[in-house]
Amino acid sequence: MSGVKRLILSIGLIALLAPIAAQAQQTFLSSVGPLKVETVAQGLVNPWGLAFLPDGGMLVTERPGRMRIVARDGKLSEPLAGVPRVYASGQGGLLDVILDRDFARNRTLYFSFAEPAEGGGRTALARARLDRDGKPGLSDVSVIYRQQGGISRGPHFAGRIAQATDGNLFVTTGDHFSGRDKAQTLDNGLGKIMRIAPDGAAPKDNPFVGRDGAQPEIWSYGHRNPQGLAINPADGALWEQEHGAKGGDEVNLIAPGKNYGWPVVSHGVNYDGSAVGTGKQEAPGMEPPRWHWTPSIAPSGMTFYTGNLFPAWKGNLFNGALKFQLLSRLEIKDNKVVKEERLLQDLGERIRDVRQGPDGALYLLTDSSSGRILRVAPAK
Repeated sequence: MSGVKRLILSIGLIALLAPIAAQAQQTFLSSVGPLKVETVAQGLVNPWGLAFLPDGGMLVTERPGRMRIVARDGKLSEPLAGVPRVYASGQGGLLDVILDRDFARNRTLYFSFAEPAEGGGRTALARARLDRDGKPGLSDVSVIYRQQGGISRGPHFAGRIAQATDGNLFVTTGDHFSGRDKAQTLDNGLGKIMRIAPDGAAPKDNPFVGRDGAQPEIWSYGHRNPQGLAINPADGALWEQEHGAKGGDEVNLIAPGKNYGWPVVSHGVNYDGSAVGTGKQEAPGMEPPRWHWTPSIAPSGMTFYTGNLFPAWKGNLFNGALKFQLLSRLEIKDNKVVKEERLLQDLGERIRDVRQGPDGALYLLTDSSSGRILRVAPAK
């Protein structure tokens, strides 16, 4: 091959690889200096939930119904065996995943999904064991909670999970859009946050245990489509964020038995511009949000930061955004949001989940047919 041809080939190869290199690492400005965003893994299809394994790998769900292990080098495993069939339509599919607090001993995990039912789907929570030997897969899979009160053909399944220090589980349920009024009644599982024991039982200290006509698993109600859920490690408080309609995305501090207002009050309006419920933003007996986004950013996935890579951000609440394609950082003092910083606004991807890694970096899932896992750390 002549020198000229080798030069032309080299230039062409550099041009071909340049976009890949640019995509693999990007730099963004922030209040604590430049942030480096690196691609850890790619090729995932609509990834939804992320959990870190003790060996440094990651467990990731894909909404079409697959769960994979992502190795530390970014290599994707084959889909794990044992995942039940899901209703993968609209917003439905395989959703969140978390490890049990005692995972290192019992290999137990929990995952949420839209379970097929009557031509549509309903939110379900399952418990399983991650097999250690041979080809990775799930065993002893059992559904420990099933949403009651309606079936969705696509929208508003919610499905975020959090586990408290006492081992009890919280899971969010959407209002299915068409069942919005049921978010205000206690005889169903639409538009609620549920609290259940690891075996699926309703803990005896749940606020509506023993009340006639109320589902005993209900912890709070009056929610629309809660796609963010996190426990503040500083005090054990449960925080949630949810989609409004046209505006009125909310961040809420959750207390047992409280009513969070949907669809009676909202900071947003319906998609046709009409008023939501009473047309008011607040009402007696209904908890106001600690923060709201109007216009809507479509939040999804949230985590409290406790690491050492960003010492100035300790205790801050990070929220992914689908519509606005950014990472929202909220400063909280005395359980009130006092400041927001919008990060990664030029990333150009929907952020589905946010997690803090064992290395103190922030990890993001991007929601697309070629989804990525991104690592956010200080640029050195």
